[in-house]
Amino acid sequence: MKLLKRIARGLIAVPLILVGVVIFYEALGMCVNHLATARQTKQLVAALKEEVSDIELLDIHSETGNTSGTGNHVDCLSVITFLTEMPQSDLENKMYRHYDYDEWMCYLAKNEDGTYRFRLNTAAPFAGNLEGH
Repeated sequence: MKLLKRIARGLIAVPLILVGVVIFYEALGMCVNHLATARQTKQLVAALKEEVSDIELLDIHSETGNTSGTGNHVDCLSVITFLTEMPQSDLENKMYRHYDYDEWMCYLAKNEDGTYRFRLNTAAPFAGNLEGH
C-alpha cells in the first residue's frame, strides 16, 4: 500500500513540477527580453549622443513584445524622437556607422514638425516567448 501511495504522489508531482519549470522558463525569458530592450535603447541613445553634438532628445520609447502584430515572436523596439539642426543625409551617414538601415527594422525619418524619429526593431533573445503570442 505504501508503494502505491508513493507512485500516486509521483504521478501527481511530476506534471506539477514540469508546469513549474515551464512557467519559470517563460518568466525568465520575459525578464531577459525586457533587459535586452532596455540595453538596446540605451545603446541607441548613446550612439545618437556620440554622433550628434546638438541633439535634443524629446521622447524615448521602448517596447518588448509582438510589435508587428504578425506571427508569434517577440521584438525589442526602440523609438527615439529628437531635434537637431543636422541635415538628414549627414545624420543618416553618421548613424550608418552603428546601424544598417532598412524600411522596417531600422530607419530614420524626418517628421512634419522638423523632428527626427529613429526606429530600431530587433528580435528578442527569447523570440519564441509567451509574451509574443
